[in-house]
Amino acid sequence: MIWLLLVIHAKLILNMPMKSSGNEPSAFCAFLVLLFGVVRAFADTQSDWPRWRGPQDNGSTEIGSYPISWDTNKVLWKVALPGKGCSTPAIWNDHIYLTAPADGLDSVLAFDWAGKRLWQTTLGQENAGKHRNGSGSNPSPATDGKSVFAYFKSGTFAALNLGGKIRWRTNLVQAFGPDTLYWDHGISPVLSEKYAIMVRMHHGESWLAAFDKTTGELRWKVPRNYDTPVEGDHGYSTPLLLHRSGREELVVWGGQHLTLHDVSNGKVVWSFGDAFNPESKPNWPSVASIVVAGDIAVVPFGRADRGQPRLHGIRIADQPAANAKSGRLWERDDTGTFVPTPALYMGRVYIVRDRGEVECIDPTTGKSLWSNAFPKASSSFYSSPVVASGKLYAAREDGIVFVANVDGKFELLAENNMGERVIASPVPVANRLFIRGEQHLFCIAGEK
Repeated sequence: MIWLLLVIHAKLILNMPMKSSGNEPSAFCAFLVLLFGVVRAFADTQSDWPRWRGPQDNGSTEIGSYPISWDTNKVLWKVALPGKGCSTPAIWNDHIYLTAPADGLDSVLAFDWAGKRLWQTTLGQENAGKHRNGSGSNPSPATDGKSVFAYFKSGTFAALNLGGKIRWRTNLVQAFGPDTLYWDHGISPVLSEKYAIMVRMHHGESWLAAFDKTTGELRWKVPRNYDTPVEGDHGYSTPLLLHRSGREELVVWGGQHLTLHDVSNGKVVWSFGDAFNPESKPNWPSVASIVVAGDIAVVPFGRADRGQPRLHGIRIADQPAANAKSGRLWERDDTGTFVPTPALYMGRVYIVRDRGEVECIDPTTGKSLWSNAFPKASSSFYSSPVVASGKLYAAREDGIVFVANVDGKFELLAENNMGERVIASPVPVANRLFIRGEQHLFCIAGEK
């Protein structure tokens, strides 16, 4: 429909009678600008996955046709990776970018659409992971189509051009001190129009910092410290960039507080921290990231891995809530997720819990529309699920990738064994499914 409107608009412009006012070129240029914007927006949705949770930061796409079952020996292509990393690939303009250690060094790699390695850039000494499902390359790269931004557990934060040349590099551990996280850093870079933003939430000085995307210069740094029970101030969840009321805002979950920051200066616009942990339970860090549906943040919390799940629906506002009740729309203590981040698709939130339970939730009420489960096993889910054209893709740590229909109801369609551990999230782009395993990057073709 939109293409038909554009064609009609073009015919109207091109058939306009000539006048001496000299306005014809301006009208035609305006049409070209409109056309380019639509083409770019369509291309972004169709062919790009520029950051961990996709172009809309919701872990889903409504466009494309993706594979259901496959044989890992007959995939479109697979390439060996130089070392163990857990980051999810970023994709831009038919190029795939990911991070991995290579000979003990932090590295960024680029592949073309056929799986050919284009370049590999090393950035400094690796700080390897502690957790069995962790690595020094946990954070996923992000790209704005001009540069690729990557962060590593070592503290290295860098921007590279699309040809792999280093534009700038800094080390946030050296600049701001070591992190005190029990486990491995997992927060990915967030890109605004001007800034590359990083967050550290741990026991000690927690902060948000914005760096000029072109030069790497620090533009602002603000503290974010809260008193919590043991490990409650440790955060592994990636913030989300929001566009509201004509400005860029960053919503951050961690330290048992949900905060909204003005991206221009980092200042707190709104904060909500009431009763996330009223019993002051220890060892409740923020691992899963939030998902935002309209102005509602769905906040996973608690220890679902230990039978103590929590899930909250919080309305994001422009000023502090008068009280806890006015900000919280709903809360549940019978469902939630500790590690996997929920996905938002067609206005519904999809949760894959740590032991494989699956739930579809209305974000406005918090009520479950349906619930089901993947087959039980001794392994858990660390990868975050994605929904592509009505199908849910969820990777278990032992390398089994489940595919289920969730368009209206749950129906398990396939179990695909990748033959190696999978911690990164699946990436559905342009009828291809990319899966980053512990040893290989796989590309599986869907229907054309």
